[in-house]
Amino acid sequence: MTDSPASPSSTRRRLLSAAGVAVTAGLAGCTGLGYAYRRDQSAFDPALVPYNETYPDDDGVTMFRQGLRRLGYYPDATVPDTVSVAWERPINEVGHTAAKASPRPTPDGETVLIPADTGELHALTPAGEERWSVQTDATNLGFHGTPLVVDGTAYIGGYDGAMYAFDVDSGQRRWKTSRWRLRGAIAIGSSPAYWDGVIYVVAEYNHPWQQPSGTMWALDAETGRPLWHDSRLWGMPHPSTAIDPATERLITGSNDGVCYCWEFPSMAFEWSFQTDGEIKGTIPTYDGGAFVGSWDGHLYRLDLEDGTEEWRFETGRVVMSNPGIGPDEGVVYFGSDDNRVYALDADSGEELWSTNVGGNVIGSLSVTQETVLVGSYDGHLYALRRDTGERRWRHPCRGHVTSEAVPHDGRIFVAERGVFENYWDDDEPTTFVEPGHAYALVGE
Repeated sequence: MTDSPASPSSTRRRLLSAAGVAVTAGLAGCTGLGYAYRRDQSAFDPALVPYNETYPDDDGVTMFRQGLRRLGYYPDATVPDTVSVAWERPINEVGHTAAKASPRPTPDGETVLIPADTGELHALTPAGEERWSVQTDATNLGFHGTPLVVDGTAYIGGYDGAMYAFDVDSGQRRWKTSRWRLRGAIAIGSSPAYWDGVIYVVAEYNHPWQQPSGTMWALDAETGRPLWHDSRLWGMPHPSTAIDPATERLITGSNDGVCYCWEFPSMAFEWSFQTDGEIKGTIPTYDGGAFVGSWDGHLYRLDLEDGTEEWRFETGRVVMSNPGIGPDEGVVYFGSDDNRVYALDADSGEELWSTNVGGNVIGSLSVTQETVLVGSYDGHLYALRRDTGERRWRHPCRGHVTSEAVPHDGRIFVAERGVFENYWDDDEPTTFVEPGHAYALVGE
């Protein structure tokens, strides 16, 4: 079950400054250096990472939310007027309500990697034929992060606290960094980011309101060897890291309601910002700002340079989704537990439109040139017009639709939670009805 929005501890809050104030590095924990870690600053040229590219000058890399900034932006994708199921596959069987892992097509388009909450990783062709399937040791809650693919290797962290690397062609495991090499991590729910041979990922630990309960890691992509870590995070962090080339910042959030920011790629800690609720969603970066959804019912825009608040927008209910951004028009799209999807001007925070989608929105919003794709707790995937929010279509699924909907080469790949009865009823036993499926949708 999900935690209550009021669960971040008052102890943690007393150690930080009042909500809405940026906190300097000296007030926010301590840094642990596992190994010598020096990155060449000159190699990180912001001009080489335009918004419409996943990774600069490299067709062999793809990651969650379509790139370092985690914009969820697919400028070349076309969403059809109607869709039907090309194929589907049962994958998810766990009642854990965190957003499910997203299918990820490989850069060559020949394979779709689908993580499951059973700890299996499936590799299918775009037509739905199985290439391989592997069972990992992450048998308790499985995978909730989405694979990173770099030059034929897929990287993913599990709820066993370990990081895995698999050969995309064969499914053979190339390495595993055990939870013990990660200082006893119990889970990795975030999706890894990649730059210049290094993987950046956040791990969770026991005792969420005692330090350390979260650690930012840098791992060698070739071997899985830990290179660096910072254990200042509290509250068992789930969000994936985002990297912003223009401001040279790396950012993530945590269940303690704090947004943490490092200078990149040196990983010197820069600032933190306290909200009044958990931060569950991945934080996209755009035009010098970070867009942070909190369980306190707000979406914030923070200045990436120093962490100051530039604006906030209130929905009145939990904001847990991963916002999507249309960088060409400067619009941020996000969902809330008030059952609505919002479009805001990214510069001012002004509401442009909102649309009711019949259920909580806790997953990722994907943005194409004309359409916003978003899953809902009402069991449907929605396609909304970017300019007005008008519903183009909604497609029925079985369970809560919480993964990112990924448009790729004429298909839309999406995954859902399993179907349960009495999950939130303390007086009745929870009953598993049927597994959640991964779908490939095509135009009719």
